[in-house]
Amino acid sequence: MIFSTSARLAALLSMLAATTSLTFAEVPAELTSTRFSGKDITPSPACLCAAPNGNVFVGIDLNGSLGKGASNGRIMQLADTNNDGTADQSSVFAEIDNPRGLIAVGNKLYVLHTVIPKNTGVISGMHLSLLTDANHDGKADGPAKPLVKNISTLLPNQKRGADHTTNGIRMGIDGWIYIAVGDFGFVGAKGTDGTELTQLGGGILRVRPDGSEMEVYTHGLRNIYDVAIDPFMNIFTRGNTNDGGGWNIRFIHHIQSGEYGYPTLFKNFTDEIIPALVDLGGGSGTGALFFQEPGWPSAYNNVPLMGDWGRSQLFIHRITPDGASFTQQQENFIGISQFTDVDVDGSGRMYIAAWDGAGYRGNPAKGYINRIVPKNWKYTPFPKLKDTSNEDLVNGLTSQSATTRLHTQQEILTRSRQLGPAILAIAQNPVHSKESRVAAIFTYAQLLGVNAISSLTDLAKDPTVREFALRALADRKPICTQIPTAPFIAGLQDSDPRVQVAAAVGLGRIGKMKTADQLLAVANPPQAMKASTQKDHQGGPHATPHAAVILPHVAVQSLVKLHATALCLAALDGPSQDGALWALRLMHDADAVRGLIAKLHQTTDPSLKKKLYTALARLYQKEAAYHGSWWWGTRPDTRGPYYKPVKWSESDKIEKVFRSEWTNTDASTQAILASIATHHRMNLPGIGQSESSQKPKKPKNHGQIGKTSIEDVMLSLDKIKANKRSGKKVLAKLACVACHNINPTDPIKGPDFNKIGSRLTKEQIAEAILKPAATISDSWVTVTLHNGNSHQGTLVSQTPSQVVINNIAGISTRLKPSDVKNITRQSSTIMGPGLANDLSLKQFADLVEYLHALK
Repeated sequence: MIFSTSARLAALLSMLAATTSLTFAEVPAELTSTRFSGKDITPSPACLCAAPNGNVFVGIDLNGSLGKGASNGRIMQLADTNNDGTADQSSVFAEIDNPRGLIAVGNKLYVLHTVIPKNTGVISGMHLSLLTDANHDGKADGPAKPLVKNISTLLPNQKRGADHTTNGIRMGIDGWIYIAVGDFGFVGAKGTDGTELTQLGGGILRVRPDGSEMEVYTHGLRNIYDVAIDPFMNIFTRGNTNDGGGWNIRFIHHIQSGEYGYPTLFKNFTDEIIPALVDLGGGSGTGALFFQEPGWPSAYNNVPLMGDWGRSQLFIHRITPDGASFTQQQENFIGISQFTDVDVDGSGRMYIAAWDGAGYRGNPAKGYINRIVPKNWKYTPFPKLKDTSNEDLVNGLTSQSATTRLHTQQEILTRSRQLGPAILAIAQNPVHSKESRVAAIFTYAQLLGVNAISSLTDLAKDPTVREFALRALADRKPICTQIPTAPFIAGLQDSDPRVQVAAAVGLGRIGKMKTADQLLAVANPPQAMKASTQKDHQGGPHATPHAAVILPHVAVQSLVKLHATALCLAALDGPSQDGALWALRLMHDADAVRGLIAKLHQTTDPSLKKKLYTALARLYQKEAAYHGSWWWGTRPDTRGPYYKPVKWSESDKIEKVFRSEWTNTDASTQAILASIATHHRMNLPGIGQSESSQKPKKPKNHGQIGKTSIEDVMLSLDKIKANKRSGKKVLAKLACVACHNINPTDPIKGPDFNKIGSRLTKEQIAEAILKPAATISDSWVTVTLHNGNSHQGTLVSQTPSQVVINNIAGISTRLKPSDVKNITRQSSTIMGPGLANDLSLKQFADLVEYLHALK
C-alpha cells in the first residue's frame, strides 16, 4: 500500500499523539536498572564519564544544541557511597559552558567545552581543557587549563550554537585522547607544543594528554558525537548524512589516515574513500563505548555500544572480522529517553544519560542518569591505584576489564621506568590474553619512548602481536626517524591484512622516501565500486563494507605524505600504474602536472590517456583554503570533488591540454573529455557542462520546509508569530482526521490526538514531523504471538485480561495476554522524510502551534 503525503503525515501524528518519555530504561531481562540521579541534580545531561572508583561526572548543558548565553553549563560529580544504585552525594565540580566530552583519569578531568564570556553571552572559543582535584573535595582546584584551543570553528558556533560542533572524547589504550569533530571543523586549533591545525569538515582528531603532538586521525565524517575504542585500537563512530535525506545514520570503522568522503567524495567519488560499514536509516548518533567488563553476560560484552538520541536507544553492533575491517549487525540493547552518553566504572557499573525531552535548548526540568548492572551482580571496590604496589599495578594489565587495564596503565606512566622489564614480560608471554599483551605493548612504548624501539622491533616478529608492535613503533612522530623500516616493509607482505595496513600507515608516518616503492607495490585499487547516486538515500556503496580498498587507500595516503611524485610518475608504464595515478590525483604539485602532461603527449594507449585525463581533471582545481568565515550548512553540495573549488598555478596548463586534446581528437574522445570535465566540475566552456554563474533565486515561501534544515526550522519557530486557528486549517488540508480522533467523542482510530500538546513540547512535535524515522513513539509497537503471527500499530492498552492494538486504519485487535510472546517498540516507521516539505515556515509554525494547543 502506498501512502500519500497527507496520509503518511496523519500516520506519523497518530504515533506522536501517544508519545511519552521512557521514564525508565528498557533493559534485557538479565540486567537491572536504577535511577542514579534525576532532573533535580542532572538536568539536560549532554555527556558523562565514570572514574574507575565509581565517581560519575555529568556535563550539564542548559543551552542544548541551539541555545545561547553564558553560565548555563556545569559539571556535576556524583557518588553512590552505599552502592544501592542511586547517587547520595553530589557537588558542582566546575561551572563550565557547553560541556561536550569528559574523561576522568586519577585526579584529572579532561573536558571538551566552549567559553562564553558573561559580558557578551557569545561563544569566544571551544577548547579541550584539564581540571584537577588534588584534594579530592569534589570541586575543581581552579579554572580549566586549555590543552587544545579553538577546537571548533568559531563562526557557526556563534551563529547556531553547539549543534554540529566538536563533541565526545575518549582515551585509547595507546594513551591518546581521541576527539569526535563535528562538521563545523576547526580553524587554528592549537596544542600546548604550538602545533596548529585547520580542518574543513568532521573526523577524528587526537592529541597526547598534555596537549602535544595533535594530529588528524581520520577525515570526512559528518556530525559524529563520540568514539568507541576497543582493546585493539579499533575505533567506531555513529555519524550521519545530509539533513533532509533521511538524516541517515552510518556506522563507521576508522582506519588511521583514512578519508571517508563527506560531503565531497562519498557520493560521486566513492572509489577514493573508505566506506562506512552500513547505513541504518534515520537517527541521531550520540555517546559510544566499547564494552569489555567481567561479570557481565557474554551476550552484552566485548561489543561496541552506540547510542542514538533520536531513536532513544543504546545499540549493540555485532562485528565480524572482514580483512582489515569488519561487517556488522545492529541490535537493540537498552531503550532510554533520548540517550546522550554512556560509560562504565572499574567495578562494572554502567551509567547512561537521558536527555528526556529537554529540547534543542536544554531544560532544567528534564534529564536523568541511570545505572545498569547484571542481576545478582556483586560490588567489588576498585583498588586505590596510588596505594598499589608496583608488582600488583603491573599485574593490573592482565585484567579482563578494559577499564582496569587503561587506568592501571595511566598510573604506571606516573612511576619509574624500572617497571619496563615486568611490562615487557607480559607483552612477550603468549599465556596472557591478547588484550593484555596489547595493553602491555602500548604501556611499554609510552613509558620508555625511544628506549622501547629495540624490544618493540623484536615483538614485531611475533605474528600474534605484530600489528600492535608496528603501531606502537610508529605511534609517536617525534621518534619516528629513529625507527627501523625493515619490520614495516616485511609487514606489507604479511598474510594478515591488518598487519599490512599497520605497516602502510607506519611507513607514511616514518617518512622515509626509500620505502615509497614498497608502498606503491600495494597501492593498486581493487575493482572500482559503482558511485553512489542521489537515489541512494539509504545505503549504496558509500555505506557498504569494502575491505579490499583499505590497504591501497592507506598506501596512497602514505605516498602523498612522502611527496613521492617522481616515483609515481615513473610507474605510469608499470604494474603499479593505477595506484600511482590515484596518488598523483591527490598531489597538487607542479611536477605532478608536468609529468602527467608529458606522459599524455607520449602515449598512444587510449586506456592510459583516459586515466591521464581523469588525473588532470582532478588536479585542475583544489579546495579553497578554509578560514572559518563560512560553513557549508546542514545540506552541503555533495557533487564533489571539492566543496569550494578554486584554480591554482597549474590550472591554466591543464585547461590548455584539455582544449588541445578536444581540438585534435575524434568525437568519441571528445565525449570522454566532456564526461570527465563534467564529472569533475571543471566548467570549461565548450567541453562538458558548465555551471551557471548566476546566483539562484531565493525560494518562494511555498516549500520552505523542504529547503530548510531542521535546526533552522526550530530557530524560526521562535521568530514567527504563529496562529493556531490557521494551523487548524493547515491540518485539515492534510487530511489527518482520517487517522485521528480529534474530539473526545470521536470513535477510536488512532491514539487520542486532542491531548498531544500535554505530552509533547512544540520542538518535539516539530522534530517528529520533520524527522519521523529518528523520533519513533514508544507506543508504535509490534505484538508477536506465540503462533508466529504479529500485529503492528499503536498499543492502546495492556491489562491482565487483554492487549489492545489499533492498526493505522484505527481498527482494534484484542488479544489474550497468554497468546502474546512479546511486545517490542518498532525501530522504523511507515513514513519517509519530507512529510511537510510543501509547507511554508509560517504554515508549519501555525500547524505546530495548533497541535500544541490540543491538551
